Amino acid sequence: MVEARHCAGCGVGIQIEDPKKPGFVPSGALAKEKIICQRCFRIKHYNEVAQVSMDDNDFIQILNEIGATKALVVKVVDIFDFNGSWLKGLHRFVGANPILLVGNKLDLLPKAINTNRLVNWMKYEAKQLGLKPVDVVLCSAEKGTGIERLVEAMSTYRKRQDVYIVGATNVGKSSLINRLLKEYGEGDTELTTSRFPGTTLDMIEIPIDEKTSMFDTPGIINRDQIVHMVSPEDLKLISPEKAINPKVFQLNDNQTLFLGAMARIDFVRGDKQSFVVYASNRIHIHRTKLEKADELYLTHRGTDILSPPSGEKASMLPPFRRASFKIPPGEKKDIVISGLGWITLGTAGAWVDVYAPEGVSVLIRNSLI
Repeated sequence: MVEARHCAGCGVGIQIEDPKKPGFVPSGALAKEKIICQRCFRIKHYNEVAQVSMDDNDFIQILNEIGATKALVVKVVDIFDFNGSWLKGLHRFVGANPILLVGNKLDLLPKAINTNRLVNWMKYEAKQLGLKPVDVVLCSAEKGTGIERLVEAMSTYRKRQDVYIVGATNVGKSSLINRLLKEYGEGDTELTTSRFPGTTLDMIEIPIDEKTSMFDTPGIINRDQIVHMVSPEDLKLISPEKAINPKVFQLNDNQTLFLGAMARIDFVRGDKQSFVVYASNRIHIHRTKLEKADELYLTHRGTDILSPPSGEKASMLPPFRRASFKIPPGEKKDIVISGLGWITLGTAGAWVDVYAPEGVSVLIRNSLI
């Protein structure tokens, strides 16, 4: 093990002994001033992902030191997957430190969204989930939107102390830090980023001034997100890369919507109303009669009608599990499928059954849009 060197991309300790373990580099790379591990090199240049032998306990152990210091904690969530990317139990390792809540990937939401309403919605939902942040900031690391506002908020609330950037995997923490460095930093530091979960493997320290630093921390894996159940190829399809186009369906009861072969929504009972699907533009949405849904799924999953996943990969998903919801008239609600998107119902009231792979979180919330 080369003790004193760390990967400039993901923060993991550099080693030359085992290509299958985190931090491996060929011995010839040790002469370089700035080293990136073989895994980061493959992600950056070939968009490949290599599995590494770190589990949830490894990540949590790395984060535990936050509670022992005085710092500002910047909690990043993916606005598109707010509930799926919510980091549960944050209070266990941040202690009494203030938390700034940042909603990243604003660019994925429809352009007509009311941002003030979205901020208030996030404050309310955070409170329901047991967190009272000192402030809420919306931004897009991809487009640079809201970065100036984020810098101002961090300067205000950190009070000349360190800053820890925390969040679940795939919320864009490293992309956000790279954007901050591009706009306000110096030097050529660049963290490895990708859509693959678990890109950052260890704490990465970036000096702010002579006395304080900003730390990129490893992403905590939320196992109830569907993104952990699909292949890298399908992950590209279900992860939006640009603003989602809501798809509106007028449904009668006893009709079904399939989101590829990933999920199924049955409108069991209620008056005719709109079902608005917010999901990646590359997921095929198929409508059918409820009485034909079972046969359609068995016959066409993995085909052009019901994909992604495509081919044999569709049959490798865990079996569907049903969640039933009774929505009272007059209330506008979202049905959220963790990692996949959400469906907004009309206000006529409805009884809905939702099927998603076993282990994927399905829940109901106040409408985001």
